Amino acid sequence: MFPRWIDLSGNRSVLLLGPRRSGKTTLLKHRYPGYAYATLDDLDNLDWARSDPKEFIQSLGEKAIVDEIQRHPLLTVAVKYAIDEEHAHFFMTGSSSAGLLDASADSLAGRIDIRALPTACWGEDSGPPTHRVFEEQAPLKQLKQAQRQLGEARLFGQFPEVLMAAGEKDRTEILRNYRDTYFTRDLMMLSNLENLDGLRVLYHHLSQSIGSLLETSNLAREAGISFPTAKKYLNSLVQSQLVFKLTGYQYGPAKRYVKAGKIYLADIGIAAAFGTPLAIGQQLENFVIAELEKRRKLGFLEADCLHHYRSSAGREIDVIIDSGESTVAIEIKSTEVPRKRDLRNLEDFADTMNRPIRCILFYTGIEYKRIGKVELIPVAALYRGV
Repeated sequence: MFPRWIDLSGNRSVLLLGPRRSGKTTLLKHRYPGYAYATLDDLDNLDWARSDPKEFIQSLGEKAIVDEIQRHPLLTVAVKYAIDEEHAHFFMTGSSSAGLLDASADSLAGRIDIRALPTACWGEDSGPPTHRVFEEQAPLKQLKQAQRQLGEARLFGQFPEVLMAAGEKDRTEILRNYRDTYFTRDLMMLSNLENLDGLRVLYHHLSQSIGSLLETSNLAREAGISFPTAKKYLNSLVQSQLVFKLTGYQYGPAKRYVKAGKIYLADIGIAAAFGTPLAIGQQLENFVIAELEKRRKLGFLEADCLHHYRSSAGREIDVIIDSGESTVAIEIKSTEVPRKRDLRNLEDFADTMNRPIRCILFYTGIEYKRIGKVELIPVAALYRGV
């Protein structure tokens, strides 16, 4: 297992959230080998935790890792007692936030840190970060190396096990296995879903709709399921960290959530798992936005969430990163030679704002450039960048 970029230093206990197979268990076992370990995926442990949660937690001692705690969120009450009364230190993992964040908020508020571990950032398996994407230029040699790897990265994604696989055949097989287990049957069991075919079709249509405004009614109709079912399944995918939402951005915080959102896959490998054909532009857009979201979750980008923008005239900006103190507008283009029309939406957006806006175009070329108000940054700069 390669070292991960997440910082878990500190004295407080931690609830670590992330999708299945993002490497939570491997990370914790590797960093904290002296901690006792128990998983609620083990039915005997789960029965014990449900019947006598206090005894179950006490059996683990003062330092422990409890895996998949979302299977019994009320176990956090026993963890609270161990932290308060016995000065215990716990790492808890969850692959779904359904019911878990509410339970931890009630019982563990102020006692734990809630952290996220997404699938690996691009280049995380090659070593520590080498530069800050928005502040420094990556070394030219590294950019060329990343450029050669981009096609494979934006096809197979960054699940750790996929990255460690020997070749394309093995990567494809691993993702298919994920499709048949963690992305479907496991999710259905955890979230009490019933229609496997409907869930599979929903995945396909979400993938094919990358970059489009989210219309749940259209998804329901295309997937052949009811609107309430589509809404429930979509919510389960979000809570299980398999997809994430970009909310619509407007000028003031009070209006920021008015416009429809967009849904993206947490890892582009999910589309490959289901064999969903994507346009190159869609594939690159999801890849880049997912990489930005990973860095936001890890604390490298200062923003509560990512946004997209669409004007009343239909002009769009792929990503808005608003930290409260600064605003960055980002477009993503699958071209090595951007044209003036590729910059127009960014320039128009900057002109409409009454404050400085940093405009960035991620493109598939290799050079850092500036054209008027717009900075051009190679997509390859995301490799080993934070």
